[in-house]
Amino acid sequence: MNKERIDTEGNKTLRLQTIKAITFDVQGTCVDFVQPLLRAGAKLNHLKNMNIDWATLSFEWRELYRNRLDEVISGQRSWMRVDHIYRETLDILLENKKLSSYFSIAERDELNMIWSHLEPWPDSREGLGRLRQKFVLSTLSNTGMSTMVSIVKHARLPFDALLTAELAHDYKPSPAVYQLAVDYLGYKPDELLMVACHKYDLNAARSFGMRTAFVTRPLEFGPNGNPDLAPEPWFDLYVDSLITLAKALGA
Repeated sequence: MNKERIDTEGNKTLRLQTIKAITFDVQGTCVDFVQPLLRAGAKLNHLKNMNIDWATLSFEWRELYRNRLDEVISGQRSWMRVDHIYRETLDILLENKKLSSYFSIAERDELNMIWSHLEPWPDSREGLGRLRQKFVLSTLSNTGMSTMVSIVKHARLPFDALLTAELAHDYKPSPAVYQLAVDYLGYKPDELLMVACHKYDLNAARSFGMRTAFVTRPLEFGPNGNPDLAPEPWFDLYVDSLITLAKALGA
């Protein structure tokens, strides 16, 4: 190992020693959103005697949702709650796929509710529980407050605080969302660690002055997904689970 690498690792260790609270992205990072959608889709296929590819549909739904968020961030659209964005983009998706006539309003509403009842990854509860013994833990998610309450209760995730972009009427990667952690948790940016499986999120947190931890979620988009898992030199931590993160931080 050369001197430059030793210095870099040493600086990262020093930076991590200032951490007092950890904020988490939730959808994809702490909970799995694909499997609940696939199960609901399989049930609908059976009831309607259809053969819809729900794996592809769930990916495209998420993609439409992300595009809507970007339109809000850029000012092309007024702010709206995430659950409304999901519901609106579901209608668009079904129309694009020529499936609108097969799904009632009630069935669409029920599908949309799945985003409030997502499942934790196998390491999430234990990892968060260990980290909570040493740090203040909070969500910092783009989802809405009521949806976040439902997700955390359903998945039994041990957070100390729930913060979402709804409080800022903005969305990540806007600095206003990361400012929520400073304002509501009472710590300086360099005392906060942002944990996510999305690089855009961590890059924005880093620009805001927060420390960063990337957790790999190879199944975020299902078994056929292809998320970007490559490490970046600017990550303060790169781990394969929240349990590994807890170990790395001495929790």
